[in-house]
Amino acid sequence: MSNRAALLVLVAATLGTYAFRAGLILLLADRTLPVVVERALQNVGPAVLAALTVNLAVGGDGGTSVDIDAIELASLGLAAVVGVRTKNLVFMLIVGMATLLLLTEIFSS
Repeated sequence: MSNRAALLVLVAATLGTYAFRAGLILLLADRTLPVVVERALQNVGPAVLAALTVNLAVGGDGGTSVDIDAIELASLGLAAVVGVRTKNLVFMLIVGMATLLLLTEIFSS
């Protein structure tokens, strides 16, 4: 997947997620959601992030080949460990991206 296509997917997913959440808030502002629905909505962010990560990692050949290198794998692994230990999606994303940028800078020179 090219950078342009990835950016378009990211923008579309962002707008779609925003529209869904805003619509839900506006339509159901005066009602209480069932506990099951509230718990399910908490998983939307991590699910979207995981879908985008897998989509970017799988490239070419109609999605039949995996194009991921050791730097990306190390970054994903560290982000996963941080996510499991802290249960904080934002901190996990920051650590994963910082690791990716740092390792790319170190090993691309």
